[in-house]
Amino acid sequence: MKNTRHLTAALALGAVAALGLAGCASGNQAEGGAGDGGDKGTITLGFLPSWTDGLSTAYLLEDQLGKLGYTVKMQTLTEAGPLYAGLAQGDVDIYPSAWPELTHKSYMDTYGDAIEDLGSYYDNAKLTIAVPSYVDIDSIDQLQANAARFDGKIYGIEPGAGLTKQTQEVAMPGYGLDGGFELVTSSTAAMLTELDNAIAAQKDIAVTLWRPFWANDAYDVKDLADPQGLMGDPEKLHFLGTAGFAEKYPDAAELIAGIQLDDAQYGSLEDLVVNEYGEGREAEAVDAWLEQNPAAFPTQRD
Repeated sequence: MKNTRHLTAALALGAVAALGLAGCASGNQAEGGAGDGGDKGTITLGFLPSWTDGLSTAYLLEDQLGKLGYTVKMQTLTEAGPLYAGLAQGDVDIYPSAWPELTHKSYMDTYGDAIEDLGSYYDNAKLTIAVPSYVDIDSIDQLQANAARFDGKIYGIEPGAGLTKQTQEVAMPGYGLDGGFELVTSSTAAMLTELDNAIAAQKDIAVTLWRPFWANDAYDVKDLADPQGLMGDPEKLHFLGTAGFAEKYPDAAELIAGIQLDDAQYGSLEDLVVNEYGEGREAEAVDAWLEQNPAAFPTQRD
């Protein structure tokens, strides 16, 4: 059974991501949003639309920062590298869902001196290689002997993603897969298209995924065991700011540092933003989430 609703959302996000550096100053003006912003200044949020953890938290922050009196500009990019560079250069004020401990460590090694950690909001993020649940393979170390079943391919996401680097440079060599397998990279939307088509045909396929990510619930997939731990330990998702952010915007930094989401809260936020409401109705999705989670920001309610 094809998950057409979720796939359509993913392809739409991929199309938005293809716009590259084209950002839009939203000013919290969407119907059902937080109003017209305020006069405290403008804060730019940089994110990759196809990476829906950052998409979801970007619109959550747009709502909350608007209620504090800021005008919020939403800056979309297609790769993590330019996003970190923009953050370090001050072109972007906040990256609302970074993986700096492992997945994006190389970017932090390069740009970290000009980046400020504003706190983590989720503490169980992980990188995975996954297969459909009907595939009778349960561990990454079983892939080597079954390369022909998968046409020698693991389908990945963007070439510049930390997940791509970890899979290609650590996990595949460690499990002896760099000879019999190719990591096919393009985009998150393209990977989900391959997954969707394979499940519809009940074919074997291996893909790179991560948690939290809505596709784990939308598709009947299972994470392959990682007995050597080569996909990395669970890590925290962080809000990162350009250097000096907290000093310039102390009330915004205080609000951001207090955000903590558990599995249920994060899952419902992402599902509402990406799937239930979708592109163009993100502000409505955040409003709906706040109605469902009234204790999340008790001092920021209208």
